[in-house]
This record gives sequence, C-alpha cells and structure tokens, in this order.
Amino acid sequence: MICTFLGTGTSMGVPVAGGFGSEMIDDDPRNQRTRCSVWVQTEKASIIIDTGPEFRIQSIRSNIRHIDMVLITHEHMDHIAGLDDLRSYNYMQNGPIPVFTTDRVIKSIQTRFDYLFGENKYPGSTTLDMQIIDEPIKYADATIIPLTYHHGKIDVTGYRINDFTYMTDVKEIPPETKEKVKGSKVLVLSGLRWGPKHPTHLTIPEAVEIACELNIPQTFLVHMNAYVNHEDSNRRLPPNVQLAYDQLQITI
Repeated sequence: MICTFLGTGTSMGVPVAGGFGSEMIDDDPRNQRTRCSVWVQTEKASIIIDTGPEFRIQSIRSNIRHIDMVLITHEHMDHIAGLDDLRSYNYMQNGPIPVFTTDRVIKSIQTRFDYLFGENKYPGSTTLDMQIIDEPIKYADATIIPLTYHHGKIDVTGYRINDFTYMTDVKEIPPETKEKVKGSKVLVLSGLRWGPKHPTHLTIPEAVEIACELNIPQTFLVHMNAYVNHEDSNRRLPPNVQLAYDQLQITI
C-alpha cells in the first residue's frame, strides 16, 4: 500500500493568503504546506481522504489518474472546498464519484454545494454519490474503518484503511476509538503547533503523547501552521514521530 500526503498544512495553508508572516518561513520546500489531504493506493483501490482548496493542484502534482472513492473527515472548507474538482474524474471515469462521510456532513455538503444536487443540479457539474459510513466497509482489497473523535464542539471521522490510520483535526480521542487504532503500522495525527494549547486541535507535544500511548511503529504529523519548522521540529521529535510534508510518499 502506498500513501501520498497531498497536503499537510493548517486550515489557512502555509504561507497564508497575502503572504503575511512569510518572512518566518525558510527556503525548505517542506515548510510550504497546502491543505490536508492524502491519497491511499492499495493494489486494487485508489482512495482520497479529503478534498481541500488545492485539490486540483495536488491531483496534478501527484498524477492521480483514477479515484475509486473519497472519504471526508468533516465539513470545514479546508477539507471539502475541492469537491468540485472531481468533475474531471466524472468525465474520465464516466460516472459519479462515491463520497463517504457522516449524515451531518452530507447535509452540510448538499447545502454548501446545492448546485451539484437535486432537480436544479447545474448541467455538467460534478456528480457525487453521497453515502453514509458509520460501520466498517470493504472495497476491493481495502478494509475501511470509520473512527470518531472530537474537534472542539464537533465530531470528526478519521479512517483506518488496512494498517494505515488517518486522523486530522484532532483534540480528543475516545477510548473506544483508540482501541480501533491499535495495531496500525502507520498513524497520522494533526499537530498544529508546539504551543500554547489550542481549544480544538492537538499541539505537537499532545500528539506525541497519544502516539506513544497507542504504541504505533510510525506516526506522522500533519495540519501544522507556519510557526512549525520541518527540520528543527524533527530534531526535537522521537524517531517514531516525524512531521509529514506535501508529496511525502510512504509504503506500508
């Protein structure tokens, strides 16, 4: 299984619109972060988790030629704004793209992208097959387990795909979800910044604590802001926890 990190940045991206604060970002390309998304390829399946605002650029950069399904974590725009960019895959694959998420998120997407649904669907617009996922599903050689956790006042759905677990925008993980994560070979967690603590996101030290508790062989952190320097941070982290970066590709 191959996992490609399409984007690893926080909700505003790094650098932010207007380039404010860019002076703190060095020339290391790993510190340029688009919004969070990941591409999981098994031998028989091509799966995307989240389609943020830069998904079109990410898909071109990674040469994504086919998508079997999209898994959405939650309805914040840095995770769904690129849904309309799936239109070209409709044309090439001659059919709708299956999108799996919770009932709440489906309703939010149908409201925000109302022109894609119903009797007034705009001609030629993206066609999505919205489906609720609340139990494990099997697709080809991929077993997909939804994972519920807390992001401030809302619940978010992470996903375990075989031995790969992806959870972004995390603040608290219930014990029953931790049990579902255990045994993974690779864990992805959000780690917004080194400090101070944030009301809706894990800091990097908090994410490290969870990674050590779950005893996963390798954890990668995503959703970092501009104050997180890649090389300096990795020096401070234990060997089993490292920052991911845009276009990082790992094999499980």
